[in-house]
Amino acid sequence: MPFRHDAPYASRRSPVLAENVVSTSHPLAAQAGLSMLAKGGNAVDAAIAAAATLTVVEPTGNGLGSDAFCILWDGSELHGLNASGGAPQGWTPERFSGQDAMPFRGWESVTIPGAIGAWSALAKRFGTLDLPTLLAPAIGYAETGFTVTPVIGELWQRGADTLSDQPGFAQAFMPGGHSPKAGERFRNPDQAHSLQLIAETDGRAFYEGDLAARIASFAREHGAALTEADLAAFEPEWCGTLSTAYGKNELHEIPPNGQGIAALMALGMLEHLGLGEFDADDPLALHLQIEAIKLAFADLHAFVADRRFMTDVTPEHLIDPGYLATRARLVSRDRAQNHGPGAPRNGGTVYLTAADASGMMVSFIQSNYAGFGSGVVVPGTGISLQNRGAGFTLEPGHPNEVGPGKRPFHTIIPGFLMQNGAPKMSFGVMGGPMQAQGHVQMVLRTQLWGQDVQTAVDAPRWRFVSGSTVACETALPEKTRARLTDLGHDISVESPDSAFGFGGAQLIERLATGGYAAGSDPRKDGQAVGF
Repeated sequence: MPFRHDAPYASRRSPVLAENVVSTSHPLAAQAGLSMLAKGGNAVDAAIAAAATLTVVEPTGNGLGSDAFCILWDGSELHGLNASGGAPQGWTPERFSGQDAMPFRGWESVTIPGAIGAWSALAKRFGTLDLPTLLAPAIGYAETGFTVTPVIGELWQRGADTLSDQPGFAQAFMPGGHSPKAGERFRNPDQAHSLQLIAETDGRAFYEGDLAARIASFAREHGAALTEADLAAFEPEWCGTLSTAYGKNELHEIPPNGQGIAALMALGMLEHLGLGEFDADDPLALHLQIEAIKLAFADLHAFVADRRFMTDVTPEHLIDPGYLATRARLVSRDRAQNHGPGAPRNGGTVYLTAADASGMMVSFIQSNYAGFGSGVVVPGTGISLQNRGAGFTLEPGHPNEVGPGKRPFHTIIPGFLMQNGAPKMSFGVMGGPMQAQGHVQMVLRTQLWGQDVQTAVDAPRWRFVSGSTVACETALPEKTRARLTDLGHDISVESPDSAFGFGGAQLIERLATGGYAAGSDPRKDGQAVGF
């Protein structure tokens, strides 16, 4: 399909066209990644440098205590990496007895962080530059400071309003007793020192060295279960990908414990629903996508967990083409419906993407989950810890029930599109429950309706919430919202920056003419750059 840029939506940006590209949610991170490409590094080197820089300049969405996932094309083969940590060994169901739900903040929401393990594993297997070089931009911004951007400044204030009483938070992120505002300079020398230790030890200091000891000591001080042994036992997993076909395309996602399988399920249903009859913004096109997502989410929340514990209903059951065709037949073009899970077996986040002239493409995501994660920051280290334990359920017998060493259900997912056996697009849409829905919207806009990556990013988005409720951006035309209401959807109009909002997308598409087109979401402070 020839490259197009029709720009039918209000936008501040055009796609970036270049042989080497990086797209992230923060300009300094994008430029850090690009600087590695300029040094002769590859797309993996760029991704690691950008990811490390994001922990410094966008602490509202990620940190050194994040988890991470990655899908990458190495020039001849696709790889998937799951660097999400499991629960501490002390997290038995009995530990949380008497509670209605898993804690959302504080130490009892912290699982083993995996992002540092992801950086180390990626650098060792695919990188060309050493870790001290890759982490140098992040160390520099942490040591000498950076200027807080507008979106981050707003999110920082929201985090401070709710997390100031969490252990170590105010000391690390509220200098002078308040959160830094947009335009103010922020330094984090403790984080600079931690990054230096991570660089010098290829990440080992985080899991079995000085930093691991400090994390575990602070956990003991607060009666938390996390131990040195829990940290030392962590290993990222080269897990491959799962895929679903849509036309001549294949969408690839990381296997569960993540929600990427919901995007595969929805896209597999939409293959049967005749979307090609409609324009991209036709209300009926949106209606069919919403209905497919609703069906996918019903199965997602009923069956998806750490893959090792999906013993009754497996991921392969959920994306079986015959099963998805059956689910698609439940969709009505005339009205919205609510469905429960099917019977598939008979009987906070930051996202970045990078690509280089050699053909390597990287789709990478890391996150503390909610803004600033658990709110816990280990004193003297700048290590803010995620709250991924909140992804577990306390429902007895559920495949996602909390348990020792078990990975919780995850919302963060990198996406990758293949076409006729060749890499086509590396992309992601950060933002909690928006992510799988955003993947579907990005694939359809770019591949079915031929929109360029920046146009697809700029387009108004919708988000299924629950029941009949669908949130829509203010930019979605009133006539479209009215038609969706007529079909039975309960439409809630939200601004793009509300709550989980409508995500922050970054896309890189390989062009048939050579090189790439990169887009970056105007809902964030980010940037696509290239040369």
